Amino acid sequence: MIPMIAFVAPSGSGKTTLMEQVIAELTRRGYRVGAIKHGHHVADPDIPGKDSHRFRQAGAKSVIFSGPERWFMIQELGDTPPPPLPELVNSLVGQHDLVLVEGYRQEKIDQIRIHRPTQAEDTRPEERRQDHLPWSGSDQVVAVASSETEIPWAKPRLPLNDPSAVADFIVNHLNLRKPGSGHPSAP
Repeated sequence: MIPMIAFVAPSGSGKTTLMEQVIAELTRRGYRVGAIKHGHHVADPDIPGKDSHRFRQAGAKSVIFSGPERWFMIQELGDTPPPPLPELVNSLVGQHDLVLVEGYRQEKIDQIRIHRPTQAEDTRPEERRQDHLPWSGSDQVVAVASSETEIPWAKPRLPLNDPSAVADFIVNHLNLRKPGSGHPSAP
């Protein structure tokens, strides 16, 4: 399995922005980063009127587009549930050094929790205790990225507005080797 870590938080907390910045930082360092986003709503990356869209509308269960700069596949699920996260990650084997995941908070994978003091789950700072942070008891949450400096939690706190520091944490936590020194997750 490819080393991976998830970014989790309520909608609107900035997890997509932070993940985007961390991907850019890790890529700048030479890592081949894969990204998987879990969505709760129907999404369609295809454009109506384009050939691939027309093929899907005609009834094709799978459509692959291949061009000079990229290829992509659209798979219609119908009544079939989406593939589990490990199956999606395994489809990236050999092409990536690590995978960053947005969402999938119920999965048994390490997670960085995005925490903003304005989120509804929070209490006033003077009342804040670990038991007021619903995610604080999760074994999967290995760090919290926050702009708040005082979070009563024993695990690492990462600066929310410093993608380089978050990237450093990920590299160390996943025990990644420098790009070009063999398989990055090898001991």
